[in-house]
Amino acid sequence: MQNSQPNFSLTHLDAAGDARMVDVSAKSPTVREATAAGRVRMTVAAFEAIASGNAPKGDVLATARLAGIMAAKQTANLIPLCHPLPLHKIDVQLVADAELPGYQIQATVKTKAETGVEMEALTAVSIAALTLYDMAKAIDKSMEIDCIRLLSKTGGKSGEWVMGDR
Repeated sequence: MQNSQPNFSLTHLDAAGDARMVDVSAKSPTVREATAAGRVRMTVAAFEAIASGNAPKGDVLATARLAGIMAAKQTANLIPLCHPLPLHKIDVQLVADAELPGYQIQATVKTKAETGVEMEALTAVSIAALTLYDMAKAIDKSMEIDCIRLLSKTGGKSGEWVMGDR
């Protein structure tokens, strides 16, 4: 069976196949927003300790929220080919979910720039989840971080995108 070739060009490779940062200087700045989500599953004991504010390292949720905000602002330093962007809004929410048990994490990032903020939203969720893990690992080392995904994005040439049912 023959492999089919993708019907798109690889924008992050030059003619020699070397990685490069895409030139977005000809694009007009537009308002762009992206929302990502993820979750952290844990034992009931860890869930209850975080919810009651009795985790050994202190306020787990406030620390994770702040870490997510800080991470979004550092995305270009963490992911090699991302553009540094002026971020105008970063909202990170951690919501208790007793059915997991654990926490649902959602981050929304907004800018007015030449390229999108999907990676910033995904980075915010990832680092908030890792920080939650770090803050509660003394209670539960078996926590699971999963379902990190882009939920939606708006702006730019490709317009609006919303994750549909799989």
